[in-house]
Amino acid sequence: MQTNLRPMSLGEILDRTAQLYRTNFVLFAGIAAVYAGVLLIINLAQIGIQQLLTHLHLAKEMPLITLAFVVLIIPVIFICAGAAVAANNRAVAWVNLDQTATIRGAYASILPRLGRYLWLMTIAAFVIYIPFVVLFTGYFVFLFVYARPRGLFVQGAANASPQAAIVFGLVTLGFVLLALGAFVYAVLMALRYSLALPAAVLEDLPARKALRRSIDLSKGSRGRIFVLGLLISVIQIGLAMVTQIFFIVALFVAVKHHTELPVWVQILQQIVGFFTNSFIGPMYATGLTLFYYDQRIRKEGFDIERMMEAAGMTPPAIPAVAPYSLLPWPEALTDEPDQAPQPGRAADADDAPPESPHG
Repeated sequence: MQTNLRPMSLGEILDRTAQLYRTNFVLFAGIAAVYAGVLLIINLAQIGIQQLLTHLHLAKEMPLITLAFVVLIIPVIFICAGAAVAANNRAVAWVNLDQTATIRGAYASILPRLGRYLWLMTIAAFVIYIPFVVLFTGYFVFLFVYARPRGLFVQGAANASPQAAIVFGLVTLGFVLLALGAFVYAVLMALRYSLALPAAVLEDLPARKALRRSIDLSKGSRGRIFVLGLLISVIQIGLAMVTQIFFIVALFVAVKHHTELPVWVQILQQIVGFFTNSFIGPMYATGLTLFYYDQRIRKEGFDIERMMEAAGMTPPAIPAVAPYSLLPWPEALTDEPDQAPQPGRAADADDAPPESPHG
């Protein structure tokens, strides 16, 4: 019996997350290392392309080629990230239920349905971030169609008309306010869908059903999930700052002297980033999987269900009720049972009405 299957407070979930991560570090870091390794290869390839273009005196073409390279690799990054998160959900579930878990087994279990998980993540991302896309697209269109022709963000902005400056200021203020609203909306929607991927992986649900399942399960616990995400985000940002501080200072010095970072420094930065991503990548997914189980225990008695299964006490399925025509006829409810034919059988001679004496 899994003694950890019980309702837990936020502090207990955080402790359980740290305990699982510490005792299964190789497992979780190994799962995240697959995605981090792909990201490392892509970043090293980008550095190599930039150096090749510089050597061939094609520096002017670098922005366009870099943009094309980024567009091509975004699907690869998305697929690998989705696979890593889903595999981590599966591994956490196994470990939390005291079952054997391996890196290979976690990936093998989710690959047949990887398309479903990616589709779920696509739907959730669209719903969460569509206000940002619309808002930023509209603002940049405004900048290039209205503000730029009137010189509102160039050196001659002081010579722009007061009316144009007022319009620019009002639109920018509206953009900032709407961006804050879009951020709040994104946080709320992300909390609603936070348990969708664990539900899809662990209950074998299609995308839309998993999203609805997440909405139901997360009710009453979204504040705790928000605190979990906030704490883990602080940890991730702090760790990233500690590991990248040397490279940030080196970049600042290079910009100050109008030079570029040496190639060996760029490569070292990517290698350090690989280890950082492998270390901090599984934290949030681990906590969400524990929240998924906690909500099922609170709302559905999942811990009792597991205890009954372990004890071989799973109740048998209720047999289907027989059709009405096959049930015994309640003769006591009729005043004249001999004159009423019973449903489900044909009337015999005794059930027929008496023959009229006049034929």
